[in-house]
Amino acid sequence: MSLLTSTAIFLGATIIAVPLFKRLKLGGILGYLVAGVVIGPSALNFIDDPATILHFAELGVVLLLFVIGLELEPSTLWRMRNQILISGGSQLILTTALIGVFSFYILGLSPAVSVTIGLALALSSTAFAIQLMNEQNILNSPPGQQGFSMLLMQDVAVIPILLIVAAFSPEQTSEGVAWYISLAAVLAVLVAGRFLVNPVLRIVARYGSSEVMTAAALFLVLVTALAMYSAGLSMGMGAFIAGILLADSSFKHQLEIEIEPFKGLLLGLFFIAIGMNLDLALLVNEPVFIISMSLLLVLIKALIIAGILILSKQIKKDSIRIGLMLSQGGEFAFVVMTLAVSSMVLQDDIASRVNLVVGLSMAFTSPLVILYAMYFNSKNCPPVYDSSQVSTEPEVIIAGFGRFGQITARVLAANKIVFTAIDKDADHIEFVRQFGNKVYYGDATRIDLLKKSGIEKARVMLIALDSASEITKLALLIKEEFPHIKLVVRARNRLHAVELGKLGIEPYVREVFAAGLQACEQVLQTYGYSEGNAKYMTQLFANHDNKLIEKVVEEDMEFQSIVSTAKASRKELQKLFEDDKNIS
Repeated sequence: MSLLTSTAIFLGATIIAVPLFKRLKLGGILGYLVAGVVIGPSALNFIDDPATILHFAELGVVLLLFVIGLELEPSTLWRMRNQILISGGSQLILTTALIGVFSFYILGLSPAVSVTIGLALALSSTAFAIQLMNEQNILNSPPGQQGFSMLLMQDVAVIPILLIVAAFSPEQTSEGVAWYISLAAVLAVLVAGRFLVNPVLRIVARYGSSEVMTAAALFLVLVTALAMYSAGLSMGMGAFIAGILLADSSFKHQLEIEIEPFKGLLLGLFFIAIGMNLDLALLVNEPVFIISMSLLLVLIKALIIAGILILSKQIKKDSIRIGLMLSQGGEFAFVVMTLAVSSMVLQDDIASRVNLVVGLSMAFTSPLVILYAMYFNSKNCPPVYDSSQVSTEPEVIIAGFGRFGQITARVLAANKIVFTAIDKDADHIEFVRQFGNKVYYGDATRIDLLKKSGIEKARVMLIALDSASEITKLALLIKEEFPHIKLVVRARNRLHAVELGKLGIEPYVREVFAAGLQACEQVLQTYGYSEGNAKYMTQLFANHDNKLIEKVVEEDMEFQSIVSTAKASRKELQKLFEDDKNIS
């Protein structure tokens, strides 16, 4: 089968299965797995070589680890350190221990295999859990944040878990890479990330195009991953460390946006390949065992997580709800099983059973959460939290962070109003960051970047870009896509103010108008007018000029008409001043 034919089959399966499963609230990951099962050897057999595809698709896992690293800001990890270590650590240890003991004593598996399975099944699906917590509006609540800390701990623990599983491999020999070379590779990545990556990205941003930035993002991930692999470590570990090092970078959101399409497609391909490798014959031959193990996994994890939350003095109903949301096996269980098989830690048939259990646990989670919510909502249990007190989403977005936008930013910061600023001048961003401002690199007219910056939860947006055309483009985009946002728009000049007025974009601020009025007032006072007269004359002019713009907008005048009106207006203004002198 040709590459194009295989690609068409993958894409066709994706666009049918994933939307369907999301519609059923079963999650996109389960949709990919089922799509893989249908087109794989167990069903229609459209693709007969899933192992080769799985090897290529593992690049999606590398990109996923990079993005996870990007999202783990050191400041966030430090702020939540107690919850992550205590709640997240205890969940991971207790789940691993309980499942490991069950596998060893009840199922009769070896210690290494039991620990491997325990570690794999202790991980939950971040994508599943976050989606469910958002739907229940519980993510920003105290129990939701504690559940989120468990997910963070699991994300941080992925790399150590992969290293532990690799260490169980019976094929390890003395010919492997020396430990000091591996350590040197980690240190080299840390140094390069700290001192080289940001300067290189600034150069790319200054002189390259968006395509070059995409290439730079992919190059960064792949080179780091290959360097770690050559040093005897996991490629995923390299990508993960690179992501963490860039988590506080101004280029964070832009890198995430550039990587996202490749990560999404390759990760989807990975899950499809896992689905193609699932042995449905096992489910047919051992339905009671597989289904009971899936339900037992959900029960064990839900009880452990709920118990930790209850001991932390969270409300019992919400503790159980969070426990159910995090009770499924996660996508990284597939990664751990793939590594364990390739490292000969466990056999294919055991990995196949674990993969089936994880897939079914994903299928069970959403219905259980929905049924639980329906039951307690009918008992007058509040389905949502008022999370306004704990939200850290920006309330204001500032697009363009030059001198115009910085004035607003300084006042907002002084009043502790959370804001996010976006600018595409890399040198400018680096200068501003020296003063402690949080500003990100990127094109503010891109919807994906706006969403990453928190536009959907913001209340106000100041558009302070330098280009009049980009200001207008962004203002129209916000009015169409995010109508709840209140706009304050920079008008570059008089004609731009007219253009904005005609498009119904208000309020706009004419950037030099107020400063020009202030200068005029000072000139009049220096010339000899009293302070009161100078203020009155400038205010008279300002009112007259604003009315003129309103007239141009209301009558939708063309340029020549605007010029004629301006000339007539000049005479009218002169008459106003003369009349005022006569009165006085």
